[in-house]
Amino acid sequence: MLVAIDPRTGSTVREVPAADADQRDGILAAAADAQPAWQALGYDGRAQVLHAVAAQLREHVNELAPLMTEELGKPMKEALGEVEKAAWCAEHYADNAESYLAAETIHSDATHSYVQHLPLGTVLGILPWNAPFWLALRFAAPALMAGNTCIMKPDPHLPGCAEAIEKVFAQAGAPAGVFQCLLIETPDVADVIRDRRIHAVSFTGSDKGGSAVASVAASEIKPAVLELGGSDPSIVLADADLDAAADTITLSRIINAGQSCIAAKRIIIEDAVYDEFVEKLRERLAALTVGDPREMSTDVGPIARDDLRQNLHRQVTETVAAGARRLLGGELPEGDGFFYPVTLLADVTNEMVAGCEETFGPIMVVMKASDAEQALAIANDTDYGLAASVWSTRERGEALAPRIQAGQVSVNGIVKTDPRLPSGGIKRSGYGRELGPHGIHEFVNAQQVWVGPKQG
Repeated sequence: MLVAIDPRTGSTVREVPAADADQRDGILAAAADAQPAWQALGYDGRAQVLHAVAAQLREHVNELAPLMTEELGKPMKEALGEVEKAAWCAEHYADNAESYLAAETIHSDATHSYVQHLPLGTVLGILPWNAPFWLALRFAAPALMAGNTCIMKPDPHLPGCAEAIEKVFAQAGAPAGVFQCLLIETPDVADVIRDRRIHAVSFTGSDKGGSAVASVAASEIKPAVLELGGSDPSIVLADADLDAAADTITLSRIINAGQSCIAAKRIIIEDAVYDEFVEKLRERLAALTVGDPREMSTDVGPIARDDLRQNLHRQVTETVAAGARRLLGGELPEGDGFFYPVTLLADVTNEMVAGCEETFGPIMVVMKASDAEQALAIANDTDYGLAASVWSTRERGEALAPRIQAGQVSVNGIVKTDPRLPSGGIKRSGYGRELGPHGIHEFVNAQQVWVGPKQG
């Protein structure tokens, strides 16, 4: 049984039976059966479906967004934006897939030699709970436009969101079997990966989960893309626009109550402006409204589950015990739901728990660096390498970017995902890329074709 609990109240809002063996087999069979005809539709035919999906998302946004607020506590103003972003992703690949996958002519001893990009078959998307609509389209839109069919295995705590996404595709006129939701418990995932009707895997989640998925996929010699955790640094140097940096870093840290892989997690500040910048952060964090995620005035909603909240509090408690200064928050509130206060920890080092573990919540960790070189060393001293930002002059920021060990660097701007640009990590943050032209190339067969002289 898949159970959804409203993190605002702690009460159960939905129970949905998990798929049994026969249902799983039916979903896999339907995806395999649908793939040849889906590929034969061509780019224009597939694009019509993806555009219809985008239209359905926008038309029903006021029904879809509240499901995220209910099942994971996402503030309503963010949930509405997520549905719109998912629609944008569908449109982007509908409009650009053909050019992204255009055949490449390569000169050789052949009369004509080229590489064409063909679908692999069926792609399994194993998705987390923190951005269900966006992550579903981030995985599915490029895979579908390449001619693959898709099976989405959602987080078991979000059955309502998952079923709604599947319904969007059905209402958009997607052929049966092209996009399906597979509601199963986590222990059943390995068998699905091993099934011969699955040809590739996309996984977003923790590095522990990614390691398990990668091991199974590798044992079956199946390609996988992994977008895993992060302990993303934001380097703030003395020549930065401090107010702009403080505004953006605060926003980056508290989106979805800080439950984002690419949120700013370690704020590394040059010594010359450390105290001044910490105060700017404290002022902005203190002004945020924590409360009912259904209200448009709420900035920070609850943590998605109580076990996640308890782990977050452990990280804060152990970091303070190790010598960090607690300037805001850090105490478990009383009352219903899984709320956690916006928390600011100063004088943190990479040896402390909150400096080396991923903190998935509204916890801002501040570190001091003597200069840009030490800031860079602190930023790179992590097992993760997902994303980073640098705040300085444009020239210094661009010079530092290639020295930062991360798959994505923003200079004087928020770290974000964009359908036009590739996103992904290195080290324990995963491998492969999603989005942009790189993302659609992950799940295709780059087939080389060599054509000899004309016969006869």
